[in-house]
Amino acid sequence: MDEGDFQTVPVDETYRDVILHHNREYQRYAVEHGVYFSPVDDDEIEYLQYIHGLFDLMFERRLIFPPIPQPRRILDCGSGSASWAIDVAEQYPECEVIGLDIYPYPMPEDLPANLELQIDDLNSPSTFPSNHFDLVHSRLMAGGIHANRWINYLTDVFRILRPGGWCQMVEIYLNAQSDNGTLTPNHALQVWSQSYMQSVQPYKDPRAPLRLQQMLTEVGFVEVETRLVTLPLCGWSNDPRDHTIGEASRTIVHRMLSSLCAYPFTQVLGMSQTDVQLLVAQARSEADNPAFKVCKPSPALSGGSKGQ
Repeated sequence: MDEGDFQTVPVDETYRDVILHHNREYQRYAVEHGVYFSPVDDDEIEYLQYIHGLFDLMFERRLIFPPIPQPRRILDCGSGSASWAIDVAEQYPECEVIGLDIYPYPMPEDLPANLELQIDDLNSPSTFPSNHFDLVHSRLMAGGIHANRWINYLTDVFRILRPGGWCQMVEIYLNAQSDNGTLTPNHALQVWSQSYMQSVQPYKDPRAPLRLQQMLTEVGFVEVETRLVTLPLCGWSNDPRDHTIGEASRTIVHRMLSSLCAYPFTQVLGMSQTDVQLLVAQARSEADNPAFKVCKPSPALSGGSKGQ
């Protein structure tokens, strides 16, 4: 594809249409096409901004990990509230940054001039030109990419990167575990984890985060590195840094437990809203209990280069 073939069009109003489910707003297109089962309302925007703040803390305010001193073009896949894209655009004012998401989230009026936000379904083949971007950033896409789409998704990323360009990915494997082994399969937090993974299949692959290195290598990336990080769900750790991260994650975990499951638990698993609320309340209590020493293991950072 020539660069001249790459153009944007006005947002299809279909992407703006929302439906109400148990007092939360969901994108109609996303739920009807099995793309995304989380809300898109103001509470969700605030939740996504909290997550960005947590990653900012975990990664010590480092936005880009690959060695790209002067990026010219960056694509942010699944930009959500655009928090990462905004920070990157401000840090690299000479760089063209594009944020891509399936839903047109409301944005602040004072967006950086070098940032453009676009709407598209990343489950469709990419229309960006080949050899175009210095960096493609993909974060928390396991809930959006179809289970059978991952290899083609990464193949698209590989194609649109310039030679020597990099892919940077951040995902969370949503399986709560306890460091001291006290969290058993009968506990609410483990029931929530297993129920979530069951509820999003076969639409999604909740274990895709565990296979990032394998998939990146399979489509042709080189210098692939995956860093496994454990995320404490409350401030039980004696390590000062982990304690701070755990305290920061507590509010996010409370929101996440209800946000991610409200639609698939009721619509796919057939649970009543009352049962969902009870399970979430019990899971929150366990996540807050220092005695369980609960972590979510997450391949928090993975990426590779297209090579020269």
